[in-house]
Amino acid sequence: MEPKTTPYWWDTAPPLAIERPALPTRADAVVVGSGYTGLHAALRIARAGRKVVVLEKGRIGEGCSTRNGGQISTSIKPSLETLTERHGAETARGIVAEGIASRAFVEDFVRAEGIACDFRSCGRFHAAASARAYREFEGLADGETVTLVPRERQREELGTDAYHGGLVYHRHAVLDPGAYHAGLVAKVLEAGGVIVPETPATALDETPSGVTVRTPHGAIAAPDVVLATNGYTGPVSPWHRRRVIPIGSYIIATEPLDPALVKRLFPTDRIASDSRRVVYYYRTSPDGRRILFGGRASAGEMGARAAGQRLRDTMCSLFPELAEARITHAWMGFVAYTFDSLAHTGRTGRIHHAMGYCGSGVGMASYLGMKMGLRVLGDPAGETAMMRPAFPTRPLYAGDPWFLPAAVTTYRILDRLGV
Repeated sequence: MEPKTTPYWWDTAPPLAIERPALPTRADAVVVGSGYTGLHAALRIARAGRKVVVLEKGRIGEGCSTRNGGQISTSIKPSLETLTERHGAETARGIVAEGIASRAFVEDFVRAEGIACDFRSCGRFHAAASARAYREFEGLADGETVTLVPRERQREELGTDAYHGGLVYHRHAVLDPGAYHAGLVAKVLEAGGVIVPETPATALDETPSGVTVRTPHGAIAAPDVVLATNGYTGPVSPWHRRRVIPIGSYIIATEPLDPALVKRLFPTDRIASDSRRVVYYYRTSPDGRRILFGGRASAGEMGARAAGQRLRDTMCSLFPELAEARITHAWMGFVAYTFDSLAHTGRTGRIHHAMGYCGSGVGMASYLGMKMGLRVLGDPAGETAMMRPAFPTRPLYAGDPWFLPAAVTTYRILDRLGV
């Protein structure tokens, strides 16, 4: 039987099917995109008594907010040293602190709002794909929030001998992204927000006092627009499109397995990832019966089933005991990278944005969406250190990552060489 090409999460939390309402002609704010970013912004705005309308080009939450692996990190990829060199010590410390805050925000939000999404503060085992990577890890461990696991103790964390030891990030967490998204949708609707599916924004006509958003079903005007499109940012805003790099991330789910086997492979039930530049990430399903394995399957984009076969081969090279396991789901979604490996938020005129989460969007999209909603309200609490760095682009880049196949191929070669 061929695997489904819809996310595993959709089996229990499919995108909400609602009838498209008539598009209002005015609102206090219009949010473009119904993922974590847009919904958190909309929730803050709606709970302040403002009229907010969320536009979604397809089904509600059809993008990567319901297609990811549900892993929650502290989100910041560049090191403190690198950030200090680029932006100065104060901004660097602020950015790192915002990454930690984003992780805490999700847990606090889920618990305070009573969202049933299998949230667990389980930690992450980050495996060293080479001896060199492990030596670099030695300088990252602090003995408390980040601890070192030598190769001889690796099987205490992960049932494979394929790595050279690793790190445990004790603050990292996991949830069911489909259920989390469904909970967010419910909260926005309860707060009076209007969500309009199958309604892409086709143009943003800005004036000094506001923005008119044009769609195939009419136009809506508002003083503020929130652009929350991340890896699905299209031609509606060329300025933003030039600053994010859409990259397909692919995931497979196995059939239900013997719980004893899952326990041998994931003895601590942590989420896992590795140090390769073209990273793999994996975890158990919330019920502990399946293994979900994700990453970049090829230099270019490809079909989900073909990519799934490649991911299966990689998964079985790490865990030979899975050689007979059937794959039931193989799907993909677009994440957005940036040229400086940082998420960015801010505004250009009356258009607010938060995007470019570089594969760590569950926490940071939620957090920066919330912050953006506060800024729309004029609340100083919406300010964040993530607003300070300029949002870079590159010459000759207009949103189509023509350079990606060559870059991925180069990274894979370097990964194989262990450099």
